[in-house]
Amino acid sequence: MEEIRIEADGHLGPIDSSRIPRFAGAATFARLPRLDQVGRAEVKVVGVPFDAGVSYRPGARFGGNHVREASRLLRPYNPALDVSPFELVQVADAGDMAVNPFNINEAIETVQQNALELTADGASLVTLGGDHTIALPLLRAAAERAGEPVALLHFDAHLDTWDTYFGAEYTHGTPFRRAVEEGILDTEALSHVGTRGPLYGKKDLDDDRRFGFGIVTSSDVYYQGVAEIVAKLRERIGNRPLYVSVDIDVLDPAHAPGTGTPEAGGITSRELLEILRGLRGMNLVGGDVVEVAPAYDHAEITGVAASHVAYDLITLMADLRSSRTGARTRTETLPAGERKDA
Repeated sequence: MEEIRIEADGHLGPIDSSRIPRFAGAATFARLPRLDQVGRAEVKVVGVPFDAGVSYRPGARFGGNHVREASRLLRPYNPALDVSPFELVQVADAGDMAVNPFNINEAIETVQQNALELTADGASLVTLGGDHTIALPLLRAAAERAGEPVALLHFDAHLDTWDTYFGAEYTHGTPFRRAVEEGILDTEALSHVGTRGPLYGKKDLDDDRRFGFGIVTSSDVYYQGVAEIVAKLRERIGNRPLYVSVDIDVLDPAHAPGTGTPEAGGITSRELLEILRGLRGMNLVGGDVVEVAPAYDHAEITGVAASHVAYDLITLMADLRSSRTGARTRTETLPAGERKDA
């Protein structure tokens, strides 16, 4: 089938859905070109089909392609941020990393090496998981590229700073504890957002505080509102190189049933997207969307939410890059809920 694509400012964009139906053809993220079709891209989307680190329901190894299928309906213009990301920079789908599903240590090494290779040309990386174990090697690569420890904004129902499960140090519940221990996180600029639910004990919170994390619970988002939360996050992080890791279970199961460890009382997809949009202009160096498990995702609700999260991360990266190169003049950055009409 001939691919009829949208092209603008020298960038090859998505397949033109006004001429080729959205449900036709292979699913790349947002129907974007593959990396091998463009040679070089400033923002790359890559999948990591790996879930050997889960502690409850498996299935996130199928998450990346599920999100790609759900992303068929995404369009080239992001009105919430007044940005056409695929016009500003070249964005491409880099396919999936080939990781060992039986050896967690080897898989972690593979993800780290692949992430370094994909960003060797200065590209930004948006990763589709996969379980949250993959955040550790992605953070290693991000810190190496940044040349310093990175700030972390972690959206999740859970802390993911536990020590071990069944004696295993590398699982989807331990990546950020390992990252702190390895010195790749800036402990002055760490925040969880959306946490909730029962814990093993108060020590979980004590340990988390000792590592340097600030916590914004889902209740905080409800009572304080998005604008106030965004203002606090921006103040805490400043202009540090920032990595954003989104476990889709940060959303309430009503908005994301297709995940391995759901918890009641989560934030809405609208709140998550508005907080992300409030990060506009911040020094975003990488991001991931993980823990999408399609077997539990009736009506593709979780996949749709995850695809929009990835789309907004791409938009933020494209907007940041264009502002640095002077390719366009960005509109005034305002906290979420206070943006002016375009």
